[in-house]
Amino acid sequence: MFYTYIIYSKTLNKYYVGSCQDINKRIDDHLNSRSKFTKSAKDWEIKYFETFLTRSEACKRELQIKKMKSRKYIEDLIKTKV
Repeated sequence: MFYTYIIYSKTLNKYYVGSCQDINKRIDDHLNSRSKFTKSAKDWEIKYFETFLTRSEACKRELQIKKMKSRKYIEDLIKTKV
């Protein structure tokens, strides 16, 4: 199983979109400064995720979300999953 996920830092008031195979390990990486972009905060929370059968599908979805370049789009996605 592969994942596309969105995490949020209240400290930075920023979202981060990524994809991975092991979502728990990846979140741990973000929380423990093992990711360049997210190392500036320690309060990342997973807000949204989707599951895929292949890495390719997860990466395509990650890029699709990033290409939107819209905080509103991300927040609307999060609202649909609640």
